[in-house]
Amino acid sequence: MSTSQQVDPLIGRLVDGRYRVRARIARGGMATVYVATDLRLERRVALKVMHGHLSDDSVFQSRFIQEARSAARLSDPHVVNVYDQGQDGELAYLVMEYLPGITLRELLKEQRRLTVTQTITIMDAVLSGLAAAHHAGLIHRDVKPENVLLAEDGRIKIGDFGLARATSANTATGQQLLGTIAYLAPELVTRGTADARSDIYALGILLYEMLAGEQPYKGEQPMQIAFQHATDSVPRPSVKNPGVPEQLDELVLWATEKDPDERPSDAQEMLERLREIERELGIAPLTTRSSSPAAFETRVLPAEGLTSGATRILPGGLSGTGEVTGELPGTGAVDDRDNAARLRHRMEKRRRRGGLLVALVLLLAAAAGGAGWWFGSGPGSQVAVPSVAGLSFAEAVAALEELELEGVERAEPALDVPVGEAMYTEPGAGERVDKGETITVVTSSGPAPVELGSFEGLSLADAQRVLGEQHISYDDAENLELYSDAPDDQVIGLEIIPAGTEERVPCFEGCAAHQGDAADFVVSLGPLPDVTGRPIGEAQKTLEDAGLTVTVAEEYSETVAADTVIRVEPRAEEGNWRPGDAITIVNSLGPQLFEVPNVVGLTRDEAVNALSANFEVAGVVFPWNIAMNEHTEVKSQSVEAGSWHRAGTTVEISIDLRD
Repeated sequence: MSTSQQVDPLIGRLVDGRYRVRARIARGGMATVYVATDLRLERRVALKVMHGHLSDDSVFQSRFIQEARSAARLSDPHVVNVYDQGQDGELAYLVMEYLPGITLRELLKEQRRLTVTQTITIMDAVLSGLAAAHHAGLIHRDVKPENVLLAEDGRIKIGDFGLARATSANTATGQQLLGTIAYLAPELVTRGTADARSDIYALGILLYEMLAGEQPYKGEQPMQIAFQHATDSVPRPSVKNPGVPEQLDELVLWATEKDPDERPSDAQEMLERLREIERELGIAPLTTRSSSPAAFETRVLPAEGLTSGATRILPGGLSGTGEVTGELPGTGAVDDRDNAARLRHRMEKRRRRGGLLVALVLLLAAAAGGAGWWFGSGPGSQVAVPSVAGLSFAEAVAALEELELEGVERAEPALDVPVGEAMYTEPGAGERVDKGETITVVTSSGPAPVELGSFEGLSLADAQRVLGEQHISYDDAENLELYSDAPDDQVIGLEIIPAGTEERVPCFEGCAAHQGDAADFVVSLGPLPDVTGRPIGEAQKTLEDAGLTVTVAEEYSETVAADTVIRVEPRAEEGNWRPGDAITIVNSLGPQLFEVPNVVGLTRDEAVNALSANFEVAGVVFPWNIAMNEHTEVKSQSVEAGSWHRAGTTVEISIDLRD
């Protein structure tokens, strides 16, 4: 069952006498993550709690505990630390390092694709963390942007080792292929086996996505994507983003080879190649404290092949000793000790000056010829493609025409870019092209249309995963929860709210939607507890625990024992019961009792009238049944006057002549 934070029963709870739960951070298919305070050490932690309906499943329990053991074995600044693991009653939990910030998935949603520097910074950190895992004999098995955390202070860490296994235990279970389908290695699809090289394949897909702004394979069904992983080759990211250096193109292709033997053997080998690329490109990652996890700084490193005397930029502008220096080593003032020496020095300067003048004339001549070639037919005749992102197509064409370039339009779906707005060009901005060349301006056609199938029988987590894959948002706080005949946490209704409107489109049985739309779920809480025939106190507590406001009515019953629920009154309005509703249960008072009147001394008819309202009368037999009433008198009664009895009890009277 999913609820908003306001009614989440764990908010405010003290877990295991130590961890005070403050707020919910995220919810996944196996567990929910909260931010909590460790009262013993007085620090903020992330508390990962297994879903209650999985706590009885030994497979999920062992996998949950495996995550703690796997991550605890690692000690690396780029792996999320696990501090503790325990059980509080039926509550299984992990205590992890709390990292305020965002995930790589959120950064990709915000920026669509990353710069080369950002990509290298993140990939260097992720590879470092996975290299530590592979060195410890572990494979992650679920590498994806959602598991890469970008902290507000600039730290980058990989987490969620819930699927991790020893590298020797490399066979996937027959019931499912672990990991996310978009990052699934071909051998997992075809043979169901995984090792460290399967993590490398997922890293290759991750690297492609950061550089190209999208995943290499798409499909309406997960099996279509899995089939492409098994049969197709990942394209170069520069096809989608011409600004990607060739070295990173080759790294993507190497990491995503179909044959695992053709890939890097582990994360350490891939990390070593990445750092060679960093040196070749002259950049290296350097994360710093900042207000945004998307902020990355870089430092310039000496490119390969530079001589020892070449200029280099040192961090902080300091010399090797840490002091700012003003002269080159080995230089000093000229000490001319006599006139002869000064004369020789002047003659040498004149000779050098003459040689320099000749060289200058030759250089100017060469420059004039070179300039003619450069601006006539060489690179100087080319122009740089301008950046047109954010412009309309007409504005982009005008900007291109100013540089004697021609623009043609191609529309592509985009989630966060208004319809008709230019996103990028092909060739990319900054590239030099000949005047008169045709430039493709890629504009937004708006959110892509999607076709949603039936949600019948899906759990809330599965339904949310379907929407997430289609970039349709949802808010757990807006879920409507009802008691129904469907199992607990199963989706029983769904409405799509098209972006920019308040319209609601029923979609439980499937519908057409667009990426960027929102959705509201109706979720089953399972059947309402049946309290009929149960003791009134127990029934009242059961319904209150279910979130209902209980009112008790009472009535007599000949068949139901006292203080037992006779029935539950129907809901005031049509529809299913839901938390917060007022419900009325009817409590039995048992059979109704009546007081027996005193009829001794009354006439026959007076006695019969007094008793027959609630009781059966006996003893009025011949001849008293035909005698004149005024001559009769009741002498005794079989049931004591003033006692209480159920309706219909027989009271026998004896009659005689009145004195």
